[in-house]
Amino acid sequence: MIGKICGTGSYVPSYVMSNDEISTLVDTSDEWIRERTGIRNRHLAGEETTSYMAAQAAMKAIQNSEIAADEIDLILVATSSSETVYPCAACEVQRQIGAVNAVAYDLNAACTGFILALNTAQAYIQAGIAKTALVIGAESMSRMVDWTDRSTCILFGDGAGAVVLKATEESRVCHMAAHSDGSKGKALEGKNHQRNNPLAKEKNEGSGIETSGLQMDGQAVFKFAVRKVPELIEELLKEAGMKSEEVDYFILHQANRRIIEAVARRLKLDLEQFPMNLAEYANTSAASIPILLDEMNQQKRLKDGQKLVLAGFGAGLTWAGCLMEW
Repeated sequence: MIGKICGTGSYVPSYVMSNDEISTLVDTSDEWIRERTGIRNRHLAGEETTSYMAAQAAMKAIQNSEIAADEIDLILVATSSSETVYPCAACEVQRQIGAVNAVAYDLNAACTGFILALNTAQAYIQAGIAKTALVIGAESMSRMVDWTDRSTCILFGDGAGAVVLKATEESRVCHMAAHSDGSKGKALEGKNHQRNNPLAKEKNEGSGIETSGLQMDGQAVFKFAVRKVPELIEELLKEAGMKSEEVDYFILHQANRRIIEAVARRLKLDLEQFPMNLAEYANTSAASIPILLDEMNQQKRLKDGQKLVLAGFGAGLTWAGCLMEW
């Protein structure tokens, strides 16, 4: 058995913050942001929670796949920005969509999260543990970033994307790979904790609060991504016994246009094989790949039998991918 994507869905908040608007908050400009990142806009959540956005994307994916919610037996939500530590976002999605027969839990691997969740769901299906899986990437990054730090606040947006995987006995291409390097974790950190126990208060001179927000060494992350992502893609191609020209699309985490361009150059591939939508949505972390997948699906760009490479990379540091057949 193997899992085939039979439906996609996405949700982004209606509020759009342009580069011109963000330049009123920090010392930057539309030209500066576009030249360095390719980003023009980002969608920001107002009242929407991470689990609400996840559930909205899930309902669209369920509708697109033409299944009933009670057919789903696994729900995985990849997120690092849920509004609650527990219950997990996946259980809240289960409640909102009525997937009464599913086991549900979250997976946190930042921008790599959706791919790792997709690979996990695929493993469940291949092992015969699940037949229908709902995999979601959802993030409220606007609630994590430091809005006084122009090096990071310009980069991120909010949203959610989802896919439904159904077990099939068809012979289909599916190869997966994943890696981590915790020794380089300091390159990208997200802190969002209050330490209120007596020992922590004493240690922090009575405040009991650890600095929250997102800190990133942009150069380190860039160098990591442009080195490891091409290696990951070559690993997947070798495992599949395929050549790069046999792949229709390389769908990468939408972090930065320069990263995607550098990966295409290293692999000596046409940039047109690397779809991008980060100009409109910015970096939505775990949500970026499923949002792009849904956009391409709705535009009828994805055809049965096409070969896709999906690749995520981010905090941890982590990087993971899958070579699959649509």
